[in-house]
Amino acid sequence: MPAWHRVCVVLCLCLVMVLAGCSSTGSGKVEAGYYRVQAGDTLNKIARQHNTSVSALMRLNNLSNPDRISKGQLLRVDGSGGAASTGSTSETTSSRTSGTRAPAASSSSSAAVVRGLKLVWPAEGTLTQRYNGNSSKGLTIVNKAGTPIKAAAAGSVVYAGNRLRGYGNLVIVQHSGDFLSIYAHNSKLLVKEGQKVSQGQQIAEMGNTDRKGPGLYFELRHRGQPVDPSAALPPR
Repeated sequence: MPAWHRVCVVLCLCLVMVLAGCSSTGSGKVEAGYYRVQAGDTLNKIARQHNTSVSALMRLNNLSNPDRISKGQLLRVDGSGGAASTGSTSETTSSRTSGTRAPAASSSSSAAVVRGLKLVWPAEGTLTQRYNGNSSKGLTIVNKAGTPIKAAAAGSVVYAGNRLRGYGNLVIVQHSGDFLSIYAHNSKLLVKEGQKVSQGQQIAEMGNTDRKGPGLYFELRHRGQPVDPSAALPPR
């Protein structure tokens, strides 16, 4: 793999494993949409209590490790609210990526970035969550377990595994034009790292790894930054 490809992969993985969450150790009333971690809590337990997924909580709170939450930490559990409160960080600076993390592109700027890009839908099913550039950096498609997951565009598989907590069995495909697509929560992976795939080729089966119920979390990134894939997808 060329050196610039390896750099792109590392950047992608760093961005998928978002920065460590911040904690607040204070007590008192917690506003709607937030939850203060109690002794014995796990992120999985909190996700079940609030009818959401571990990966959603990780995205909302910029958590890089679902096992590293602490008593008193304030977590955002409702994507319709504002940004989570910050306090003293529970992670060291070594857990952060170098440089400043780029914000997600707005829908209008995303449309300009993906102009000319033609994608196919990565799965059949019900679209339950769209990209909004804030609480959702991608799309969520829900269907029955085993539903085929397809490559949205031709490219090369740069990651296929389950080492990134919160995303379950995950596939990342690199495309031309500095684009990457991400397919999370699969039950079964049908491709390997380094494998070339064609547009529409099945790469996985829908599942519920690190998610409550079968579904696909799909994300499109341009130069490491999440962008809205809607303008490049056929009408639905």
